[in-house]
Amino acid sequence: MSVRKVVITGLGVVAPGGVGTKAFWQLITAGRTATRPITAFDASAFRSRIAAEVDFEPAQAELSHREISRLDRAAQFALVATREAMADSGLETDRSDPTRVGVSLGTAVGATCNLESEYLALSDTGREWVLDHHYAGPHLYDYFMPGSMAAEVAWDVNAQGPVAVISAGCTSGLDAVGHAVDLIREGAVDAMVTGGTDAPISPITVACFDAIRATSSSNDDAAHALRPFDRTRNGFVLGEGAAVLVLESEEHARARGARIYAEVTGFASRSNAYHMTGLRPDGAEMAAAITAALAESKLSPEDVDYVNAHGTATQQNDRHETAALKRALGHHAYSTPVSSIKSMVGHSLGAIGSIEIAACALALDQGVIPPTANLHEPDPELDLDYVPLHAREQRLDTVVSVGSGFGGFQSAIVLARPGRGAA
Repeated sequence: MSVRKVVITGLGVVAPGGVGTKAFWQLITAGRTATRPITAFDASAFRSRIAAEVDFEPAQAELSHREISRLDRAAQFALVATREAMADSGLETDRSDPTRVGVSLGTAVGATCNLESEYLALSDTGREWVLDHHYAGPHLYDYFMPGSMAAEVAWDVNAQGPVAVISAGCTSGLDAVGHAVDLIREGAVDAMVTGGTDAPISPITVACFDAIRATSSSNDDAAHALRPFDRTRNGFVLGEGAAVLVLESEEHARARGARIYAEVTGFASRSNAYHMTGLRPDGAEMAAAITAALAESKLSPEDVDYVNAHGTATQQNDRHETAALKRALGHHAYSTPVSSIKSMVGHSLGAIGSIEIAACALALDQGVIPPTANLHEPDPELDLDYVPLHAREQRLDTVVSVGSGFGGFQSAIVLARPGRGAA
């Protein structure tokens, strides 16, 4: 039995530096950074006081007053990205069978912003150990249940097929797309609205990463704080945002004359079963995910034209990832361009995997590799081609995007130029 091909027909992005796919692509191909001092709250007491925030006005994004009043910031991001992706794809569920359209949404920390606000109200800003439920807002249950975000997306597009939230830390946005691909391939649906969203720039999240010293403390130079693969790197910068993709079976997309950005040819996920935050230095588990995703694609390491790196700028991640690429791609790793867009848009936890997939689809479509910003002093231990500072024009046929998350999660996805994928 032949396996159904899965293609990307729509993109929607809400990211630091601008709302919308066009603004996002302009930012990352220009090598500009959107990291800056935190404005969402008073961060003066924290070790890391910088982030990549989205300049987002819900009303300007055409959200209704009710949507603005009841939805967490992450859910608002998801809706805005969904509407752009649906308009871009031209998919109209009302003209087809809505039970053949599903939703798969990734998030790492759910409705963090509104949950924190609710806690402050219920505890009288932490003064009371026993919470007073009388002060709870009417939508507290929705904030507590991440599945409500996927439900909002499904209601908005009238998707009556499978609906799910995937929460696997920093690989959530990537894994959600992988789940959507599987549902289309097995024939459960014809189309999926999928991606990831997170709005984690809040005191509780910043405090958590401060505690383990994972984030950069370069507060006096926010624009250059996130330096993947650089000798002077000292941690990641928290970000926020969302990306939503419309996926369809190739047959379904071509039948309605849809534009195709890329084919998703392979996906795989592995766990290191090792440590909550630690990584094995040999990168074996990430390499295994890459190898499995390429095998599913019926492609060899030599077919890979570009790797979108996890590239968080922590000491151990960049060493781990470099080792993984050498292990998975062999000698070809040394001639394969690699870059990290986190250097420009920060690390938005469960959203970043889908934002990076959107970047890969655009890279294939436009023939441009986004750069790694702030890479001025290459680490001699890291000896691959990390595309420093400036975008690179290059025809791309096959790209790989990888993700790594706390808990030992490692995921890889392969995208190919339409018509380039395995038969």
